[in-house]
Amino acid sequence: MEKVLIAGANGTTGMEVVKNLQGHPSFEPIAMIRKEEQQATFDNMNVKSVIADLEGDVEPAVQGIDRVIFAAGSGGKKVKEVDRDGAINLIDRSKAAGVRKFVMLSSMGTDDPSQNEELQEYLEAKKEADEHLKSSFLEYSIVRPGALTNNEKTNKIKAAEKLGEYGEIPRKDVAQVLVDCLQPNMLKNKTFEILSGERATELALQEIDQVS
Repeated sequence: MEKVLIAGANGTTGMEVVKNLQGHPSFEPIAMIRKEEQQATFDNMNVKSVIADLEGDVEPAVQGIDRVIFAAGSGGKKVKEVDRDGAINLIDRSKAAGVRKFVMLSSMGTDDPSQNEELQEYLEAKKEADEHLKSSFLEYSIVRPGALTNNEKTNKIKAAEKLGEYGEIPRKDVAQVLVDCLQPNMLKNKTFEILSGERATELALQEIDQVS
């Protein structure tokens, strides 16, 4: 079993990632949390957890970890400290620890933050984190969903390196995509956008994977 560290495991999307990994035949989830009182939630789920802060020393959290999913977010409160610097911190420590793959939850619009004045600072922070990951020589997948909703999972998406449209997608479907990216050589060093769609998730991702 490979160990997967989920940064932001206590968040809404991160929790869906953890649930997707429970009982997985190949991967064991390790929830990365900031506060000791959050451990009880994961203890009750029989999921191991590790306390670490993206703004501090995350080196102990990545020891013995095979793959990382970054699903953390500041909620707009600390975009530079968490969404940018926190991600860069974890990327660097993951590389030093020999992590095999880093899966980044990014955002649609990150390629051109100037197009969204309201979210520009956040998107700029995410863009810098994405670019740092691309240049890190770590194997990666960067997933850029549209607006996240709490709707039920559909198992149907549309995916492309650039979709050319905006829209929504349930967090549960996004979590499934993040987990699918963990597979060896799956969506290796790919950056792509996803929205709700009509294609089965697995097929949509396979099509992206085949784009050179």
